[in-house]
Amino acid sequence: MSKSLLCVGECMVELSPTASGDYTRGFAGDTFNTAWYARRLLPEGWSVAYGSCIGTDAVSDEMAAFMASQGVETTALRRLPDRTVGLYMISLRDGERSFSYWRGQSAAKMLAADPDWLDATLQGRDIIHVSAITLAILSPDHRIAFCDALRRARAAGSLISFDTNLRPRLWDGADAMRAGVMLGASVADIVLPSFDEETGLWGDATAADTIARYSAAGATRVVVKDGGGPVTLWSAGHGTRQHAATPVAQIVDTTAAGDSFAGAFLAHLAMGQTEDQAAQAAMALAAQVIQSRGALVPALFA
Repeated sequence: MSKSLLCVGECMVELSPTASGDYTRGFAGDTFNTAWYARRLLPEGWSVAYGSCIGTDAVSDEMAAFMASQGVETTALRRLPDRTVGLYMISLRDGERSFSYWRGQSAAKMLAADPDWLDATLQGRDIIHVSAITLAILSPDHRIAFCDALRRARAAGSLISFDTNLRPRLWDGADAMRAGVMLGASVADIVLPSFDEETGLWGDATAADTIARYSAAGATRVVVKDGGGPVTLWSAGHGTRQHAATPVAQIVDTTAAGDSFAGAFLAHLAMGQTEDQAAQAAMALAAQVIQSRGALVPALFA
């Protein structure tokens, strides 16, 4: 029987800088990137789908066609005729990226506008992956409705994965961001935070502080990433352990480092590997991804 991973959020048009200073156009977004990497790692017995809202215009058609061409199922896409998809541009400085966004008419903001569609989309999935960006683009009421739907899916047997991926400009202040992140964490089995972001938002001194917060919220696994530092993994019944970072010769572009990590971690768990094996495989993939430009790196799977 086929198993199913569903990633939910916002895929956008991506403008990525080339070595010559020009830009190439693609399609990417944190949870879609996770789906893309997971699809390349999971066996055929697993389906990988993307859940979102897009428009009915030409660029939305191109996005859906691109997803399908990459092996990501598009049956969980809802079409809205009065909306389109967002766009972002990557800027790089010494390998570190920053983003400029245009998403005023993004259809993905309406993810929770139809509760029946949302419940039907989440129903029966083995693993569901979302992020704090997924929550940040929603209105406060829709954010609560979305997490209520995730809570129902979790109660029905789905494993919920939550990446705390922080984009402060999407939130109405730090307090709203803290509340939104904890709302997402409260419905998740797996929480995937980045330590530098946790320090900035919560003042965490150690990874243990981060783990304590999310385990108290109900997570059974917390995986704290720390850039070039070690990954700290905690799971209920097994405690805390650390894994040294995979060495990187040269950082070119850190875009999708955490997204590829999430895709590999979930894929290796799904294939029956231990949490420690999954974390090590995820670190190895992320180390390769950041040595190339752009969010999606097909050359790694050639």
